[in-house]
Amino acid sequence: MRQDISGWNVKWSEERAAQWVREGKWLNRTLADAAGEAAAREPGRVTQVCGGRDVTAGEVWAGATRLAAALWARGFRAGDVIAFQMPNWHEAAFIDIAACLLGVVVCPIVTIYRDTEVELILSDSRAKGIFVAERFRGFDFTAMLARLRPALPALAHVWTVRGSDPDAADGDLRTLMAGAPALPSLPAVSPNTVKLVLYTSGTTGRPKAVLHSHNSLIRATLMCARHWGIAPGDTTLMPSPVTHVTGFSHGLEMPFFGGTRCVLMEKWNAAEAADIIEREQVSFTIGATPFLQELMDVAEASGRTLPSLRLFPCGGAAVAPEIIYRVARVLPHCRSFRVYGSSEAPMITFGFCAPGQERLAAETDGEIVDYEVRVVDLDGRPLGLGQEGEICARGPALFLGYADPAHSAEAFDADGFFRTGDIGYVTADRAVVFTGRIKDLINRGGEKISAKEVEDLLHQHPAVMNAAVVAMPHARLGETVCAYVIPKPGSIVTADDITTLLDAAGVARQKYPEWFIFVDDFPKTASGKVKKDLLRADVRERLKPTR
Repeated sequence: MRQDISGWNVKWSEERAAQWVREGKWLNRTLADAAGEAAAREPGRVTQVCGGRDVTAGEVWAGATRLAAALWARGFRAGDVIAFQMPNWHEAAFIDIAACLLGVVVCPIVTIYRDTEVELILSDSRAKGIFVAERFRGFDFTAMLARLRPALPALAHVWTVRGSDPDAADGDLRTLMAGAPALPSLPAVSPNTVKLVLYTSGTTGRPKAVLHSHNSLIRATLMCARHWGIAPGDTTLMPSPVTHVTGFSHGLEMPFFGGTRCVLMEKWNAAEAADIIEREQVSFTIGATPFLQELMDVAEASGRTLPSLRLFPCGGAAVAPEIIYRVARVLPHCRSFRVYGSSEAPMITFGFCAPGQERLAAETDGEIVDYEVRVVDLDGRPLGLGQEGEICARGPALFLGYADPAHSAEAFDADGFFRTGDIGYVTADRAVVFTGRIKDLINRGGEKISAKEVEDLLHQHPAVMNAAVVAMPHARLGETVCAYVIPKPGSIVTADDITTLLDAAGVARQKYPEWFIFVDDFPKTASGKVKKDLLRADVRERLKPTR
């Protein structure tokens, strides 16, 4: 452990860090280094497309340096925290690069979060300032911050982005940059310091603060480009929030490190995405399962094959094999494949995308490329190929630990492997097969049932669009199986219909859901993950006796 300039204690091995620099796995550069070089070399190159407008490397660099000067004048120094809560707007790149110039830590907050989550994050991160959209999707973010500020003594500044009144409160980003003094000579920023504090989705409860360095954060994104053949000049589409690790890395940073041009989507719309892919000749996008499903629905209904789209990695939420197989039928020029990772360990697998690997792409969660992975039993003993246990990973893209030392102590083993909390196994093809979360295992009278296994079975029913399986309390067995099911539009499906499918599949009766709850949608995180903690709470509430 070492203490970072931010004040957080981080997991650190000088020997391993030196090795990764020596082997070229760490660039030992910051985003500000890459952005400054891009602006000097190709100031007119388009880095982002936002709201139909081209944004160039020169424009981003000019905005970022003015913002850095303004923040410096207001006392922001290395190790301070600056938060932002906004849609996929190019101004987030100004904030990210300005923070890098100063050694300030960025804290992205997804736009779906409201008072409770935002107050927790701002308090826990000790954020000194925040940039927020004034209004988005009918919600007033400035009013929320006004409510929260009295309870946040560390929060000295609240600025709007694209605000209607640039002079209100602390002002707007435009005013801040316009009135910036000259950028002073700044101290060097170490690429090994904390660059990002990112709060987990909280699918199992209270979010945790994930700490990444400049070196660790960009490693996974650059490996994606290398493994998938994403080249300078390629156009990508980013529908995932830039406040999520995937959107942040691919939408804000990859254009400078990898020379790509990224089209930012303010909010997901499958029909609009199809139009963008055709108009902008998008070759790559990445997103959660619903994005892929809905894009295929639009393409199939309109008879379009979107020939420029070469790659669509899919992860975050459960990906049934049939979804991947369907891509080959609907989008014949595109390869889609499952990938596996997290905010803590981005891209543990990179997916199978070569010809002849269709089965591996659909039925595994991808090939291990840049991590050491081992699977362990409940006592931490390593297991062999094909044996199911907890997935543990170690590598150059791994985070530096959590802001809370107690969380880090629980998460790492003695050898520095991160215990993901995920259940799965490794195959002879060096593929990971994710089978569920440790907390997603249903303990039915002492017998463990994988929620993921049951979900995959339910997804085989032609009238089921999505299914989420959780544990529900049982007086005799402790827990048993409950299934939340979203029918396909225009379809009718009943519990008896699904039970008939399970009968035909020949699975053990213990895996049959004892209660089916049919719903229109699931509660989700910004990245598309189902918040199963809320489903478990919902089923407990439904089971309470009524008076």
